[in-house]
Amino acid sequence: MSAQSETWELKARLAQRGIDATFIEANILRRAQLTLRRWAVGECGTRNGCISRDDETGRPYLESFIQFPGCHNVSNYRVIIADLETGALRRVVDVCEGLGLHHYHQGDPRGCALYVSKKPLTHGNYYNGVACVV
Repeated sequence: MSAQSETWELKARLAQRGIDATFIEANILRRAQLTLRRWAVGECGTRNGCISRDDETGRPYLESFIQFPGCHNVSNYRVIIADLETGALRRVVDVCEGLGLHHYHQGDPRGCALYVSKKPLTHGNYYNGVACVV
């Protein structure tokens, strides 16, 4: 399914719940969900390392561990990366405020990362919202 088709599908599911979002707003929510899910996968770790935040500054880093061939020494290094999570959440908040919605960011990479609803969403009821994924 194309990105445009997925946005139209999300827009239709939002409309079924009485949420009158424009195509652009639905696309922002869909793309933010994709970004947040990729971020959650990165936090869990991939072959390239894992995303973590500095305790003092809150800046995100990609942490990697390298073991050199024939050597038992492991090298750890951190590279500063762009904070895509904060930007995506800021766009979600802007759209939700404009539409009078509440959102829930679910950080488990095994499912949808973003839910929206007219009612407040918590950890115990976020699945009652509209999943911003097709």
